[in-house]
Amino acid sequence: MLIDQIQSDLKEAQLSRNERTVSTLRLLLAEIKNVEISKGSPLEDSDIILVVQREVKKRREAAAGFRQGAREDSAIEEEAEAKILENYLPTQLSNEELTKLVEEAITELGANSISDMGKVIGQVMGKVGGKADGSRVSGLVKEKLAQ
Repeated sequence: MLIDQIQSDLKEAQLSRNERTVSTLRLLLAEIKNVEISKGSPLEDSDIILVVQREVKKRREAAAGFRQGAREDSAIEEEAEAKILENYLPTQLSNEELTKLVEEAITELGANSISDMGKVIGQVMGKVGGKADGSRVSGLVKEKLAQ
């Protein structure tokens, strides 16, 4: 299970005294525990992947905010944490694979305008699971429907 891998990696990071990895994985485990408590049951790997995706997104947004505030050192730290967390995500789909899925969804749904964007994104996200970032899917769907 994914949780076992995260805990094992945390122990390994503690032994090698890798402070950034230790703190990042501790925060991830705490967030997973919070979601388990609110859900009332242990999380499946698919749920943990959603938590990891959310945490990666937070780090990327924080890095962008730090860059806007001219705090490059903090932005670099956030990106390093995002990189650590990305190790627990499934391999991302290539642009070609994602484009094919988006085009199939548009054809299946008969979508032809931006107003159909939500339906297309919903269908594509259901198919890709954690293998593509939502913003990437959204951008591609918007591009295809605008043509």
